Amino acid sequence: MASSIVGGGNKYRDYLSDEELKNTKWRYGPPSYDVVDKLFEQERTNVWAEGSVEEKVQRLLKTWEMEIVHKADPNELKTMDPNKFTISVNGRKGLTPAESAKLGGSYNIFLQTSLPENVRLYNPDDETFESSQNLFRSIFLRGFAIEILHVYSGPPGIVYKFRHWGYMDAPFKGYAPTGQLVELFGIGTFELDKESNKIIKAEMFFDRGELLGGLVKGESNVASTCPFMK
Repeated sequence: MASSIVGGGNKYRDYLSDEELKNTKWRYGPPSYDVVDKLFEQERTNVWAEGSVEEKVQRLLKTWEMEIVHKADPNELKTMDPNKFTISVNGRKGLTPAESAKLGGSYNIFLQTSLPENVRLYNPDDETFESSQNLFRSIFLRGFAIEILHVYSGPPGIVYKFRHWGYMDAPFKGYAPTGQLVELFGIGTFELDKESNKIIKAEMFFDRGELLGGLVKGESNVASTCPFMK
């Protein structure tokens, strides 16, 4: 696992040195983590000692998230092997990077659902990578931070508990902002290749309702067809 910043850069993520920021093919330009890192530092549950297994796994998780969201060229992914990698959410079929891209990646992968379309608070089938990113970035103006709460086993088979949180500072699908904390907890796994030490399999287990439920507490200007929201 990567455990130190090469050539400077972000305190909590690797591969963000000045040279890498300049030479990497980014989707929308080099990412900035100043806002979300401020939230992370103010409200994290633990300050893990540098070099501890928890700090290493947290750094790997944050770096991996940075790469899959912001890097445009799969060949520049350094935390994972794009030729072997699959991701599975809540026990669903593992998806290759190409399959993930077809679904819109990122939030559309993590918020997949078997609910009928007329009762979906968020419908991944209607969203693109760009629209999903724009939506959640607009809601979480202070960022959507993530931290490791516990590491149950270390590499090459990593199992960890995580917390993801932010504040609803803007509307969501017609629901008024509340300014309240929105958070979810879950379990994640990484399987590392024994030779390259890169991620070849990721799994995440969590209740998507913890996230979406926290975004529909404000007043709504949209008539809901969901029987649970009436």
